[in-house]
Amino acid sequence: MSGHSKWATIKHKKGALDAKRGKIFTRLIKELTIAARAGGDPDGNPRLRTAIAAAKAENMPADNIKRAIQRGTGEIEGVNYEEITFEGYGPGGVAVIVEVTTDNRNRAVSEVRHAFSKNGGNLGESNSVSWMFSKKGLIAVPKADADEDKLMGIALEAGADDIRDEDEVWEVLTAPAAFETVSEAIKSAGIKPSMAEVTMIASTYTKLEGPAVGQMVRLLEALEDQDDVQNVYSNFDVDAKQLEAVAD
Repeated sequence: MSGHSKWATIKHKKGALDAKRGKIFTRLIKELTIAARAGGDPDGNPRLRTAIAAAKAENMPADNIKRAIQRGTGEIEGVNYEEITFEGYGPGGVAVIVEVTTDNRNRAVSEVRHAFSKNGGNLGESNSVSWMFSKKGLIAVPKADADEDKLMGIALEAGADDIRDEDEVWEVLTAPAAFETVSEAIKSAGIKPSMAEVTMIASTYTKLEGPAVGQMVRLLEALEDQDDVQNVYSNFDVDAKQLEAVAD
């Protein structure tokens, strides 16, 4: 499994800590607000529909979801957010993409640049690494919870692009538009994914070993701890046990 996927799985295990700090709800509210700018009806707005599903998965109260959408549509007053994408390099030349939603561009630029420089990385130019990535739906299913043939039949029939054997899980890849349908089909079959999200998947990966692994984890944590950061994607690959050891 790619380092990104392994890191995402570890984050899900540690999700309770993030929830206590309020970061999950803050990020979800920003995404709901931004998505609702294109229209408040989820049936005609795939991005909003995905944001609502993510909010419900984190047990966000319906009133919070409604107010965030109303701020986006302009029905009630809200913060004027700007979306910015940063690209750069982490330890060992790992490609990193950082998606930010902020009400203060200067603050966001300063904080992201500081996180990179303090943790063995540096910011790059626009399109310096994004060409390596494509947006995909990613659903990880523990091998102990699903037979490969059964999962493949369900996923492909629902519109998945591919299924990969990655260490202890099966990774189901979908086009973003097919993500919800495939995810629901898998869950309806009684199979519980360990992770399901629309993410950025790299075409190539950079293997990290030794001290660079810890440095990469510190960079990811420094970026993800920032209130303005919504998502961080990277193309690092690493041994799962070593990643868990440095992430504990």
